[in-house]
Amino acid sequence: MGNLIKVLTRDIDNNGGNFFLDFENAQPSQSETDVWEKVNQVLTEARVILDDLQAYRGAGEEIRQAIQSPGVEGVQEKAWSAVVPLVAKLKTFYEFSQKLESSLQCLLDVLTSSSSTPTQHLEQKQALARQFAHILHFTLRFDELKMTNPAIQNDFSYYRRTISRMRINNLSANTGNEVNNELANRMSLFYASATPMLKTLSDATSKFVSDNPDLPIENTTDCLSTMASVCKVMLETPEYRSRFASEETVLFCLRVMVGVIILYDHVHPAGAFVKTSNIDMKGCIRVLKEQPPSSVEGLLNALRYTTKHLNDEATSKQIKNMLQPN
Repeated sequence: MGNLIKVLTRDIDNNGGNFFLDFENAQPSQSETDVWEKVNQVLTEARVILDDLQAYRGAGEEIRQAIQSPGVEGVQEKAWSAVVPLVAKLKTFYEFSQKLESSLQCLLDVLTSSSSTPTQHLEQKQALARQFAHILHFTLRFDELKMTNPAIQNDFSYYRRTISRMRINNLSANTGNEVNNELANRMSLFYASATPMLKTLSDATSKFVSDNPDLPIENTTDCLSTMASVCKVMLETPEYRSRFASEETVLFCLRVMVGVIILYDHVHPAGAFVKTSNIDMKGCIRVLKEQPPSSVEGLLNALRYTTKHLNDEATSKQIKNMLQPN
């Protein structure tokens, strides 16, 4: 039967999204292998990044004591020793965001080319569509974890203040792993965002569109809207939802749907919320609200606070009301 199963019998090119995309098992064809292997290396590292972020506890107690006892050398050294390896991790996370950006652009190159319609691309290159979905899933999961961990910004702020003080006093940081000023500035901007990985992907998608002026913008936005429709249809059709081998695939699908909506909203000039949008926003929000609130509150917040056009006048009151926090 193949990995792609049409949900409805209508012509899929006129009904982008009315098919089942196998996010669990799609394997690369020969023509996909080069890009797939390159992106797969990054996705393998993504799992380690998420584990490290989940385990990130911060140096809050050591920093508190250092602030309370500014003249006690031993306390200062203890805080510094605790913060330095944590900042090395934060640097790794930031550098990984650049690898993710590069992988996204590799996938967009293939999935938006003018050789086929977006639906045909997703049908014929399922393994790459699956990787695109994994990038979005990682992005939203990373940002959920980062948003609930204030230690990240506190640790980095303390690191920067201490380095600055050391420079003023002509002291060596002596870590062998000092983050230089330019990199520190870029990291500060990255972590200042509520959703840093999503911002990275949004900027990367917009950059992809501006760097490829010969490629119609619709190629990119239609790829994103088709992916959103695919997720929505799979989630709201019990017969197809039951094909998921794991219940975790439901949350995976929800994250991917929200991720592509946000990217679409940043790239499309009119955004995702206008009546003429290719994304059924009411349907997507409805699907989200049908899930247990604890599993989707972060995703609803992502739509509320990281989209670009939600508060535009052109957005219907009904959609705005549907996204009002309870």
